[in-house]
Amino acid sequence: MKERSVLSKVNGFKTKDGAGVSLVRVLSNQTVRQFDPLLMLDSFDTDNYDDYKAGFPTHPHRGIETITYLKKGRVTHKDSLGNVDTINDGEVQWMSAGSGIMHSETFPQSKEVLGVQLWLNLPKKDKMSKPNYKAIKNDQIIEINEKNYKLRLLAGIYKDKKSYISNYLPFNFYDIEIKEGKVFELEVKNDKAISLFTLKGEIKIGNEIIKEKTALNLSQGDLVKFKALKDSQVLFMESERLDENIAWGGPIVMNSREELNIAFMELENGSFIKDEIEMNK
Repeated sequence: MKERSVLSKVNGFKTKDGAGVSLVRVLSNQTVRQFDPLLMLDSFDTDNYDDYKAGFPTHPHRGIETITYLKKGRVTHKDSLGNVDTINDGEVQWMSAGSGIMHSETFPQSKEVLGVQLWLNLPKKDKMSKPNYKAIKNDQIIEINEKNYKLRLLAGIYKDKKSYISNYLPFNFYDIEIKEGKVFELEVKNDKAISLFTLKGEIKIGNEIIKEKTALNLSQGDLVKFKALKDSQVLFMESERLDENIAWGGPIVMNSREELNIAFMELENGSFIKDEIEMNK
C-alpha cells in the first residue's frame, strides 16, 4: 500500500475575529489551493471567558458551508431563517449558506472552549442552493473504539458506519483520540483530498514531527498512518477537490468577481436572502 505523506503544513497564528473573539487562524485565503475544498480553519482553545464572550454578531454568508465542532464548550447559533440552537461539548453545527444566510454565534460561558470552525467550499453548481442548518448532537454521533484509538464519527462515513451526510460535497469528519505511542492506520481511496489538524498533542507522519495546532494536506495514497508522540486529539477531514475558480470577499466565496459584486450589491439593496427554511432537526 502507498502511505500518504505530508504535502504541506500550516501552523496557526493567534488573532481576533467577530466582536473580539480570540482564536488561532490556521487555514485562510492563502491556503485554498493546497487544502481545496477547505477554505478556512479557525481553532478555539481557552479557559478565559474574556477570549470569547463577545461572540460573532450577525453577519452574512454565501457559497460555503460552515462546520463548527466543539470538543469542549457551547455555542448558540441564530439565523435570519428562524433557526436558534445551541450545541454543547462534543457536538457539531453544520450550516449550508448556499444562496445566502445571516447568522450570529455566541458562546455561553464554559469552563473551557476547545474546537474548530471550518469553511467548506460549495461547488459552483451549488453556490445558490437553498440554505440549511443542521445540529449533530451527541446521540447522533457514533463512537468507535478501535485497538489503538477512539474515533468519533462527526459526519460522513467510517468503514461501515454512517453519520450526517451533506447534500453537496462528500465530507468525512472524524475526531480521533489517540494515546502516546499508539498508531492510527486507515485505508483510504487514493484520489480523495485528505487533511489532518492536530487539535491537541503531537504526532509523527513518516519522519516528520507535527506540532499542536497544525493543519496538514496529505499526498495521494491509499493509507493514512501516524503515531502519537503525546496523548493527542486529531481531526481527520476527507473530501473531493473542486479545482474551481475562487472569488473570496470576507464571508462570501463565489467563483467570479462579478458574482461577488452581485452578492455585495444585494446585501446593500436588501435582496440577499433568497429562501426561508424551517429548523432541520
